[in-house]
Amino acid sequence: MKLLGKWIVLGVLMVACQKSEVVSEFTGNETTYALQPGSQFAISGTVTFREKKDGQIDAVIQLGGLDGDRKFPVHLHLGDISKPGADIALLMTPVAGKTGTSETIFNKLSDESSITYQQLIQLQACVKIHLGDAGADRDVVLAAGNIGSAVIKPISGGRTGVAVCKSE
Repeated sequence: MKLLGKWIVLGVLMVACQKSEVVSEFTGNETTYALQPGSQFAISGTVTFREKKDGQIDAVIQLGGLDGDRKFPVHLHLGDISKPGADIALLMTPVAGKTGTSETIFNKLSDESSITYQQLIQLQACVKIHLGDAGADRDVVLAAGNIGSAVIKPISGGRTGVAVCKSE
């Protein structure tokens, strides 16, 4: 009976160890950037880029100040937030108004060129969240922030320093 008890304890410990073993899909490389209000709306938050082991990039946006069922377009632009008519490098997953979140997984830009996490954090770029994807709403930037090498550029002018995006 003693031997059976030891085998049961050993079996429980093995199962417990197996269940607590967590294998992450991420490398540990992660960078978070602040997103500031880009218009009269009090919307701000963060965008976090994490490197996945398979070479893809996981981008998570978290915004405060949103609500409702609306979805808000997100663009990764080349250049800093003050550059007018900045090219769109990537259309990201829209931010859901209810949760204020968006997640995009990518390893290619809109032009099909490959990009790695290391290249992204060196890129002079910015992220902009728009009120809408067409008409006058497209020109309203709810929140924006420089990423990569653009973060060293000082942001002047507050909300007025956020340029309108290129119309396509």
